[in-house]
Amino acid sequence: MSNIDTMSVNAIRVLSADGVQKANSGHPGLPLGSAAMAYELWAKHMKHNPLNPKWDNRDRFILSGGHGSMLLYSLLHLFGYGLTIEDLSNFRQENSLTPGHPEYGHTVGIEATTGPLGAGMAMAVGMAMGEAHLAAKFNKDNYPVVDHYTFVLGGDGCMMEGISSEAMSLAGTLGLGKLIVLYDSNKISIEGSTDITFTEDVKKRFEAFGFQTLVVEDGNDLEEIAAAIEAAKADLSRPSMITVNTKIGHGSPKEGMASAHGEPLGVDNVKALREKLEWPSQEDFYVPDEVYANYKELAKAGAIAEESWNKMFAAYSKDYPELKALWDQYHDVNAAKDLLDNDDFWAFADKPEATRNISGIIINKIKNYLPNVIGGSADLAPSTKTYMNDMGDFSKDDYAGRNLHFGVRELAMAAIGNGLALHGGLRAYVSTFFVFSDYVKPMARLSALMGLPLTFVLTHDSIGVGEDGPTHEPIEQLAMFRSMPNFTVFRPADATECIAAWYYAISSTKTPTALVLTRQNLPQLAGSSKEALKGGYVISPSKKAVPDAIIMASGSEVELGVNAQAELEKEGIDVRVVSIPSMDLFEAQSAEYKESILPKSVRARVAVEAATDFGWGKYVGLDGTTVTMKGFGASAPAGVLFKKFGFTTENVVKSVKSIL
Repeated sequence: MSNIDTMSVNAIRVLSADGVQKANSGHPGLPLGSAAMAYELWAKHMKHNPLNPKWDNRDRFILSGGHGSMLLYSLLHLFGYGLTIEDLSNFRQENSLTPGHPEYGHTVGIEATTGPLGAGMAMAVGMAMGEAHLAAKFNKDNYPVVDHYTFVLGGDGCMMEGISSEAMSLAGTLGLGKLIVLYDSNKISIEGSTDITFTEDVKKRFEAFGFQTLVVEDGNDLEEIAAAIEAAKADLSRPSMITVNTKIGHGSPKEGMASAHGEPLGVDNVKALREKLEWPSQEDFYVPDEVYANYKELAKAGAIAEESWNKMFAAYSKDYPELKALWDQYHDVNAAKDLLDNDDFWAFADKPEATRNISGIIINKIKNYLPNVIGGSADLAPSTKTYMNDMGDFSKDDYAGRNLHFGVRELAMAAIGNGLALHGGLRAYVSTFFVFSDYVKPMARLSALMGLPLTFVLTHDSIGVGEDGPTHEPIEQLAMFRSMPNFTVFRPADATECIAAWYYAISSTKTPTALVLTRQNLPQLAGSSKEALKGGYVISPSKKAVPDAIIMASGSEVELGVNAQAELEKEGIDVRVVSIPSMDLFEAQSAEYKESILPKSVRARVAVEAATDFGWGKYVGLDGTTVTMKGFGASAPAGVLFKKFGFTTENVVKSVKSIL
């Protein structure tokens, strides 16, 4: 290792230790141990351009162990991505560009929000799938316009989390040769040695997944690290995992200790670190000019690589104008907005139909309008109706296929969907039964945090699942997703509302959407309209301007509201029926609009939904009531269950009369 390389690696260590110490909060252990591999990767093997951090053909780097964020912030500062010393000194402080864990969209150069361990591993798989798919679609002889690697760095915690096994099993099956996993193996977790909980041979596990596996015995040997990375890049037939043996807290008095993981080293230990590394100054955040000069010189390679790519892409655009037009369509985030006034898109058969079936029909329309839509399910496409006909299956033998098969891996599926969205150029959807959204939720939360317009198709939405029983009947999941910020839940009542839901999902640019769909057939309702895009609207008006009561419902229960309205009219009770397919969108409307739909003067209100009543209180008020689930479901035919739990016209009528 040359002296300047040694100094450049140690600059990462010193800056990371200083940032954590200044904040008196953070995780210095990973940055100190992983600095050498991170430097070697970013300096010599990774294609990236600080002058254009969003260059389409850059290599992607995800720090799955997001607690070690100071490693990433130090790299971004040193390579010239715009983070200043002041930013590093404001680590974990209010409004800083250096939050405790990396946040996508907040700090330039951050490819994914990480923190939940293992999530970055699975998102990296999604990015690698995105690269493979786009390469299959666009590359031509002598024109590798999509040609980059995805690198992900994680530690023992990432390897312990089940999501990493889910995702890497799929990555091996798919032979994603441009995915490279760097395993920071230091054998320490918060509670001490990993031997107390984690003694498996991770290398053999990855071999079983179908990975090339490599080992770097000394995590500070740049030549050994370089050889492993180049060997990983050379094998394009399978993904690679490099075990890099490191010491947590390298160079500090806490080296190899659990206490180096998640707490500042302490002022004296930071001083001792500088002395051990023979750092030329004890000044906080000091970096010698020659180190900055080295990083500046290294960064030039990325600018040269992009300039070369730009020239190639210009020639490609001239030789393949139809592919250039398609490229532009793939990268147009507003491409779906033309569908708002497209009569064919909004057309449907006027017959009873399950909203999952209607969704399947819509997907097979969308595939023709938006060629960059890609998606699939967790082994449930025949049931969730998410298969795109004649679009091929994404596989090791055909990366051009648009139908994704995730296997029974709901958690990894959602994270992979995030990775596809993060990669750029693609609009993804994922699917499973609504009850299994419990497995999906942690990664859906990351979708919302990152502002990714990933679509979740969640079918079998209620006790209508019937005979499968309470394990398969979602009761509390609507409340769970509705409670999440920047996440839109859409539970449509019929075809028109289902089309509106899909239109919203594919035209969204910064919000994920869940389409919650029925297994059972629903009628097409006379009053449904594009007003569903407002989240709540009058689907069946009252006779009087100010009704005696209001019935509110979503999904399959809207029909009950309309039927109850007709029965109540016979008794001289005037009722307005309001469909609320999306509380999230309804809440986003103006106060005046919401008042026009749910006037405060009408206090007699009933909410009807085959789920828990959590969340409906703000609409029914103190004087209203709900027809909802009070406990779990049961195993019986759907019709029997709806009657058993009170989802009948008679019970809705009774509930309205009880509050008048």
